[in-house]
Amino acid sequence: MDRGLIFNIQRYSIHDGPGIRTLVFIKGCPLRCLWCCNPESQKSQPEIMYYKNLCTGCGKCVDACPTGASRIKNGNVILMRDLCITCGACVNVCPNNARRLIGFYVTVDEVLNEVLKDMKFYSRSGGGLTIGGGEPFSQPQFTRKLLREAREHSIHTAIETSLYASPTIIKDVMRFTDYLLADIKHIDPVKHKEFTGVSNELVLKNIRLIVKESLVNANNIVVRLPLIPNVNDDHENLIGIANFVKSLDSEVAVELLPYHELGKHKYEALGMEYPLYKKFKHIFTPSKEYIEKIAELLSSLGIKIVKT
Repeated sequence: MDRGLIFNIQRYSIHDGPGIRTLVFIKGCPLRCLWCCNPESQKSQPEIMYYKNLCTGCGKCVDACPTGASRIKNGNVILMRDLCITCGACVNVCPNNARRLIGFYVTVDEVLNEVLKDMKFYSRSGGGLTIGGGEPFSQPQFTRKLLREAREHSIHTAIETSLYASPTIIKDVMRFTDYLLADIKHIDPVKHKEFTGVSNELVLKNIRLIVKESLVNANNIVVRLPLIPNVNDDHENLIGIANFVKSLDSEVAVELLPYHELGKHKYEALGMEYPLYKKFKHIFTPSKEYIEKIAELLSSLGIKIVKT
């Protein structure tokens, strides 16, 4: 497809592959990780985020809404999401940016035009285009075409992904990918499903496929481990992930991503509960010393750690 649904284009990114990069966020993801910091990325459709703390109750959204989804109740403006058709009328009239339409359709050329603006930074830093999300493989045709077009402009390409997609799709898209950032959220398939909604069997199968068939050079593959206390930071899981990575190729590296709560406010703006708190009452953000200790453990097992 020439058109895709995205929710952001972030320029000057330095944490999503080598060099200075432009990061394109695909909207839509088959996983439901309890700690997801971008819940607005999950649904494959536009959504309204409503920040109640910014609302002054002026009522302009109520007057503009064609379906009656915006109403005033007990002096407060509320959003009836079951009536909302995400037309954006309320967003257009809100004077305080309390309503935001998340998700917009773009063509490959429109995205590429944004990416090309920073060519001088890519050439100087070894950067390029990274497609993340959400999940890039939730829109494989759009992702494939965008990567291919970037390659034709001599732009370095990268993907951030859960690799939860069919091997056929993986093989097709990876032909146009220079650098891979792939998550392993838990080594145990049952616990992986408990915390993300899906098993990890397809994920691990696809990582093995990519390495075995050299779809991406092993030294350009980074396995990302989001470290969530009480979820996947136990010794057994860390040893299991280390053994899996060692079985792939000695050049495959691991990057540790400490849990944070920076996206928690987004759940309320989407009318959602923060799912991690349903299961755990106390989740702490790992300290720098805590991360270094885990990095030392993995290094002692022969794992190459990406310094962040």
